[in-house]
Amino acid sequence: MAETHSGHGPGRILVAVYGVLALAATGRSILQIVEYFDRAPLAYILSALAAVIYIVATVGMARGDRSSTRIALLACTVELVGVLVVGAFSYAVPSAFPDKTVWSHFGSGYGYVPLILPVLGIWWLNRVRRGSTQTSSAA
Repeated sequence: MAETHSGHGPGRILVAVYGVLALAATGRSILQIVEYFDRAPLAYILSALAAVIYIVATVGMARGDRSSTRIALLACTVELVGVLVVGAFSYAVPSAFPDKTVWSHFGSGYGYVPLILPVLGIWWLNRVRRGSTQTSSAA
């Protein structure tokens, strides 16, 4: 039987990793905005946006109800698009990203976790949604 709650089973690991990444990205973006904003405002604002997206994904997966799972799936999708676009942009215009941010260089400053995590999140949330649909149709 498939899991029907995104925060159970392997989803607990994803929730934990998203939570840690949310804290790390939030802390780093706050520091960069407060201390170095003039150096790369776009990069630091995008990093803060990434932190908010990680928080939304974490809470959505942890709650695990139908609407929270949809919101988490949307957050993971936006995250994937963001890390791909910002990652490519940071190589194309390196002067806009003088310091590492969560999505710059495809998350290299975070061990490429920001590139891999949304793929795993989308896969897991779709699996949970399919399991939930099969469970409710079997009832």
